[in-house]
Amino acid sequence: MLTDTHCHLDFNKFDSDREAVLERAIQAGVERILIPGLTLTSSLSAVKLAESHPLLYAAIGVHPTEASGIERSTLNEFRKLAQHPKVKAIGEIGLDYYWDSTPHDHQQKVLKEQLALAAELQLPVVIHFREKGDASGGDCASDLIKILEEWGTGLRREKSPLAERPGVLHSFSGTLETARTAMSLGFYIGVTGPVTFKNGQRRQELVAALPLDRILIETDAPFLTPHPHRGKRNEPAYVRLIADKIAFVHAFTTEQVAAATSRNARRLFAWE
Repeated sequence: MLTDTHCHLDFNKFDSDREAVLERAIQAGVERILIPGLTLTSSLSAVKLAESHPLLYAAIGVHPTEASGIERSTLNEFRKLAQHPKVKAIGEIGLDYYWDSTPHDHQQKVLKEQLALAAELQLPVVIHFREKGDASGGDCASDLIKILEEWGTGLRREKSPLAERPGVLHSFSGTLETARTAMSLGFYIGVTGPVTFKNGQRRQELVAALPLDRILIETDAPFLTPHPHRGKRNEPAYVRLIADKIAFVHAFTTEQVAAATSRNARRLFAWE
């Protein structure tokens, strides 16, 4: 059984055939799908959609490119929304230095506020980070790691159980050094469709260096469609193609990868 730990199934690109998309996911062996929020409005939509099907769960949070609109009342709304049994994480939160929609210092402030909320609620986090020009190992990665290290130190000081399962670095595109630092803090590494691309050798080499017990599989649908469907809308059923590539680079079977990554997801998100 497979798990898609990051899918924007609430986006309007799925409005015309969402039920068929879910049916194809089930036929492909997908047992759980996590829908992340990007704003308070989309977080509400994610929770509402998660209520509609036993496969679906939600994360709630404000994406860094949307951070300029967050207010204290927004955090209070998230605090209330997090009481819903389908909410399993705070996310998609983080830093994005590629787009210039929000000043970096404000992104960092909002990230810290949402990390504090996650610690309060004992919910893991789904972390987005993107460098300026998508360069590896740049300022975004170093700023993010510094913030996560400080947060993790606080979790351990408070003896929080969350210190053992703090979150995932979603759709990871950074360096192996950054991945190893994140894993040392307890984070999982999210692997998406680009690992299947014909020009994806660097990502394949990075994934080959990651221990299987630290990997989560994500589609990030409707984006990042894996080969051979690249250029078309992505969907949860395609998570199997990512599992196939991880199996290939690790010399495992797809079944072993599916079992391990689904086990990782159950541990992180604490769903049944």
